[in-house]
Formats: sequence, C-alpha cells, structure tokens
Amino acid sequence: MNYDSDQQQQQQQQQSLSLAPDGTGRWDRSMLKLGPFDPPHSPGGYGEQFGYSSPITPVTPNTPLVCYPMKNRVLRPGVNRKYRKRAILKNGDCNVVLSRPPRQHLRFLQDIFTTLVDAQWRWTLLVFAFSFVGSWLFFAVIWWLISYTHGDLEELHLPDNQSEIGWIPCVYNIYSFTSAFLFSIETQHTIGYGVRTTTEECPEAIFVMCFQSIYGLMIQAFMVGIVFAKMTRPKQRSQTLLFSKNAVVCQRDGELCLMFRVGDMRKSHIIGASVRAQLIRTKTTREGETMAQYQHELDVGSDGSSSELFFIWPQIVVHRIDKNSALYNMSASDMLRERFEVVVILEGTVESTGQSTQARSSYVNTEILWGHRFEPVVCYNREQQGYEINYSKFDSTLQVDTPLCSARELAEFYRAQDDYRPPTGKDSAITDCVSL
Repeated sequence: MNYDSDQQQQQQQQQSLSLAPDGTGRWDRSMLKLGPFDPPHSPGGYGEQFGYSSPITPVTPNTPLVCYPMKNRVLRPGVNRKYRKRAILKNGDCNVVLSRPPRQHLRFLQDIFTTLVDAQWRWTLLVFAFSFVGSWLFFAVIWWLISYTHGDLEELHLPDNQSEIGWIPCVYNIYSFTSAFLFSIETQHTIGYGVRTTTEECPEAIFVMCFQSIYGLMIQAFMVGIVFAKMTRPKQRSQTLLFSKNAVVCQRDGELCLMFRVGDMRKSHIIGASVRAQLIRTKTTREGETMAQYQHELDVGSDGSSSELFFIWPQIVVHRIDKNSALYNMSASDMLRERFEVVVILEGTVESTGQSTQARSSYVNTEILWGHRFEPVVCYNREQQGYEINYSKFDSTLQVDTPLCSARELAEFYRAQDDYRPPTGKDSAITDCVSL
C-alpha cells in the first residue's frame, strides 16, 4: 500500500548518502558516518539526523571514532519488494533457460545416460519399467514366431498331443502368445521354473535364448547404473551443505570485509573443501562495450587461511575489500543502489563415497547486511566433552558499528591521519569504534 512512498523515501536517503555534505562531491571525515563532526560539515550532528545525540566538538586526528548504527528501516537490505534478477538461486540451481538450441533432442539422445540421470524421477522410473516390459514383449513376439513357423501352435502339435504323435517342438509347453511371453520373462531373468525349456530341434531358438540372456544383463546393468548414479549424484549431498541466508559487511582488523557462513550438517566431512566467490555485475569496457554478466573473481579465505577449508564446523568465509577487490569503490549507498550478485561455490570430495560434490548459492545486493557480524555458533560442551554446533543461530547476525563509506574512501581517510597506526591493541581507534 505504501510502496511508492517507501521508494521515494529510499531514493532520498540514497541521495543523502551519495552526496558530500558540502555539495562539492568531496568527502572528509563526515562522510565516514562517524561522530562527532565539525559543525560546518554536519549541521546538527550526524547522530541527530538519524535519531542519536551527537555532541559538537572540534575534530582532531586523535578524536575517537564513534560509529552510529543505522536505524532507518528503508535502508536495511532485504526490505525492497522489487524482484531481483539472479543467476544462481538460493538452493543452488542455475537460473538459466535454454532457448532454441540446435538439434536439442538429438544431442540429448546421444548422451542418454546423462539425460536419464538429470531427468526427474518419474521419467527415469518410466523408462526403467518400459525398458524391461518392452524387451519382454519384443522377445515374446520372436518366440511366438519361432513356434509358429515350426508348426508348434497347430492343434495337432500342441503340448497335450506331442507325446502321442512324437512331435518335438522348439520350446516345450508353448500354447499361445501368453506362454511365449512367460517364457521370454523366464529366459531374460534366468528364473527357470522348469516347465518351458528349449530343445535341440531349432538352432534359431538356441541363438535367441543366448542373445536375450545377454541383452537382459545389459539392460539390467544399464538401468541399475542410472538409478545408482541418480541416488548418489553430488547434488543430493549438497542438500546438507548450508550457506547463510545473508552475507554481511563489517570491519576486521581495520579493513572492510564481505563475509558469509558455510556449514555441513553431516558427520561425514567434505575432504579437500574449497570455496570460491564471484561478483556478477555490468561492466563497460574502454571501447564502449557493455558486458551485462561480467564475472569478477573475489579472493576469499577463512580464519587467515586460503580458500582451502578444514571443514569440521561452520566456517565464516571472508573477502577482504582491498584495492584489488571489485568492491573497493562500493559504499553502503552504492550497494543499495547498484545491481549485482555474489555467487559462492563450495567444492570438495564426499568422505563416505569418494565422489566430488559442489554446492552453490548467491547473494544479491538486498541480501548483504552492511554493519552486521555473524553470531558464534560453536562452543565447547563440557557434559558431552566435545564442541557443540548450534545451527539455530546459523543465520543470526549482530549489528555492529561500521563506516558506511567505501573501502577506498576509508583507506584515504586513514592515510590522512598523521598519527594513524594499524590497529594492534585495545587502544586503537577501530577497536574503540567496535567496542562501543
């Protein structure tokens, strides 16, 4: 009902974040959304603009950094009701639709095994049943023709009269097509009830019996392989690999970082787990070419390590937004305004089966919480003498004080401070900011 008013309020708020307070387009300390500020640059104080009291005092390099959390609901990610285009859905499926591929059906039939593995279960089971029933009917017709051409189906040569006249049929106890169908099933599956058997009278019957036995084994191996591959395919294992509902942006050791959490619900671990992340956004080249789905590789790691994970409990994957990052020039307001998607990929080997698996998810701009941090989910349980993982808090985040500027502008601000040192102790400015 209030959709238009919410959109106008959001646009006004984005403009207030994207323009410098002095209207020159240049940012100083006030653009960090930190306080207290100089009166000329922040009339009334930034905190008062967002519902906080902000004392007006002169700003010096030694002034403690005070971060104000955002309270305006329209600026929080996830409240926009507009549909967001995405390449990877939250469940990991690729949101890609093929349009008029050349010779599509022929190409799929050439790789029938993969086609049946990727097909839905109802189609796989239908093909499974039809392959057996069809082969039974096909060979039943052949057995009926053999008996018919040999004269075994004539009234005088039926099984009830064969002993009297001394007639030797191709197959004993064949009365009609129904008997031929039952003999076809017995031959293909080596049931051997002992009632219907072939004789030495017809060489073609011996050849068909051998051929049907081999053909039945091939069909059974092929269909069992499809069902087994379908039940153990990596996509099923990825259902128990979890990605956090939202990604967050906050500071770690003085740097802005993009973070998301991954977890595994099974006790059988993923061996050699590695994680990747890509940023999909529109890029315009120097020649004027617009690349709508340009993929930027994001360097990610966990707990100071590389992208290789020791995946025994949920891990927070961190992308440090440095000068080599595609997000280096993106501020909080830019993240609300621009359209992009962060695709995350987790790969590894399943410990129980030895097969490779891949789990995927993605985060659009409205699913990235700026100024949040994930709550801890791992703690030591003294009663059970082991580490306990509380998955009820897997998606839970805490709001923390975080500058709303871009990483580039934050680095320029730090360089402008003569007495700035990298935060190494509790007396650092960033530690004071986070501890408030």
